[in-house]
Amino acid sequence: MSARLVQIYLPEDQIERLETILPRHTRRFWRETLPGAQEKYTCIVQQRYTERLLTDLEDAFAAVPSFTAHVAQLEAVLPAVEESPATELPLTRDLAPPTWLERFFSRDRLSTDELYDDIEESLHIRPSFVLTVTLSAIIAGLGMRSGQVAVVIGAMIIAPLLGPTMGLALAATVGDWKLGRQAFATLALGCALAIVAGMVIGAIVTIDPLTPELRNRTLVQPADIALALACGAAGVLAFSRGASLALVGVMVAVALVPPLTAAGIYTGAGLPAAGANAMFLFTVNLVCVNVAGIATFLFQGLPPKNWRMTTGIMLGWVLLLGLLIAMMAGRILLGFGAWEGVFGYLGAG
Repeated sequence: MSARLVQIYLPEDQIERLETILPRHTRRFWRETLPGAQEKYTCIVQQRYTERLLTDLEDAFAAVPSFTAHVAQLEAVLPAVEESPATELPLTRDLAPPTWLERFFSRDRLSTDELYDDIEESLHIRPSFVLTVTLSAIIAGLGMRSGQVAVVIGAMIIAPLLGPTMGLALAATVGDWKLGRQAFATLALGCALAIVAGMVIGAIVTIDPLTPELRNRTLVQPADIALALACGAAGVLAFSRGASLALVGVMVAVALVPPLTAAGIYTGAGLPAAGANAMFLFTVNLVCVNVAGIATFLFQGLPPKNWRMTTGIMLGWVLLLGLLIAMMAGRILLGFGAWEGVFGYLGAG
């Protein structure tokens, strides 16, 4: 059973109020008196109660200057913190009890504050971000050029696009415009770097545009949409449960970096139509990852600050996905922008 160690620091005059809050979220807490009329409370909290405890603490004590709360993950607790209907703590506010499905999908989710902490560091544009995006695009581009799938997947391990991609989905879910702008700026820079790196490869290295690993990045099929949606949902599920960021990053980066790099390679090689097709695949993947990501965050019970705003953003992404699917259907059924039409002469040669 996942649990968190929450340490709360407050002045003495706030203790009575705190002791009315804690029993709603935990049955194990201890008090310690500190110098300077300060009190420290240490609590063991089931992971699924951490979110609502932090929300109550912020609502009650955000204006108290000396208030501080620390959250740490526990590897083991003895005696074990049980997870059963008999040990379930009462809900705060007048909320309906969660269904078994909501309880199942939210029981191991990190709190919103923990998700913010995991994402925040990856949204800063630093020299390491620029270098790793560029190097991952170069490795992926050379791997696609030579048809080495293992090299392409290996490049995704170092691609640092997980943070900004998950940041966009998280910002849309909770309605945080500041986080959304920061995530968008970081993701836009990463995408631009991948395209430029691909253009350099296409300009200085001889490529065969019919190489399957490159050509596949210019084709969009219904299976690609299903794959991108699955990557987005799986990425959020793993990320929100504290899985290895490298493993989660592979799921997301493999849907974004290869088509971006392929778009740059084709453009640099003088084949802009194929580059546009690769950019179309990237756009489809990015939209699918965000649609699936927002839906999965909501399904896990992540609380939006404004349901109207979150619903509007989600609707916008869904409408964009519908437009892209219509364009894909036109391409498949009517041959608009078909790859064979662009490069038919190469195959004939």
